[in-house]
Amino acid sequence: MRNLYQIYLISDSTGETLDRIFLALKAQFPNFEYETNHFSFTRTESQTLSILKQAKKDENSIILYTIVNSKLAKYLVEKAYEREIPCFGVLGDLILNFSKVLNQKASHQPSGQHILNEEYYDRIEAIQFTMNHDDGNQTDDIEKSDIILLGVSRTSKTPTAIYLANRGFKTSNIPLVNKNSIPSKVTEKNFSPCVVGLVTEAERLYDLRKNRLNSLKEDQNSEYVNIDKIRDELNSSKKIFKENNWPTIDVTRKSVEETAASVIKIYEIKNKKNA
Repeated sequence: MRNLYQIYLISDSTGETLDRIFLALKAQFPNFEYETNHFSFTRTESQTLSILKQAKKDENSIILYTIVNSKLAKYLVEKAYEREIPCFGVLGDLILNFSKVLNQKASHQPSGQHILNEEYYDRIEAIQFTMNHDDGNQTDDIEKSDIILLGVSRTSKTPTAIYLANRGFKTSNIPLVNKNSIPSKVTEKNFSPCVVGLVTEAERLYDLRKNRLNSLKEDQNSEYVNIDKIRDELNSSKKIFKENNWPTIDVTRKSVEETAASVIKIYEIKNKKNA
């Protein structure tokens, strides 16, 4: 009989941080079968008791929480212990240790990362900029980009750009058809934004494009899914990237998050060199 765990993710905010931590945690256990139960904006003892009541009914319940209010966090842990439910805080010790190192008292403010400060508005501006500069649109002010992604069709340019925008980077992405599809200013010697080329394996690209045409119910005999044409496109793009000394990332076996992390690293290295 399989062990199906009920994972209770309890947060006093949106739960975004907790979701990401659990995503990293579960990746370490390939035979881990679970169902998730999300509870966001949990800020009272009555809410906590209601969740624990439900968790007690389920077999193999495990609680993970991000609650910055130390009193409420302590209450949750004590009540979970009384009910013999494993309960783990993922921020408590970290906040405490940081407080000691920085010699500062933590604010213990829920949703502290979502405060409408300058950083928040910069991120919103980056998202708006990125949406306006998607798929080669609005290139007249492309020099205002932090990052420019280049690549042939279906090399994850748009999802990577959107992810980067949510991290606060103004990102343009340009579909690479040939040299003429690149705005001339991008190839200028002193062009300041960080330009990164995205490539992938031809067979993987063929599958992605074929699935795309299937979803659109379009002609499957198009050159868009001709494997020889795809290889030529990729070889041509690699040649262009090499000629311009642009770093490249092979996205074949990378998630959007992994690709974005590599792009950010390239961006940081470029900025350090130019500092």
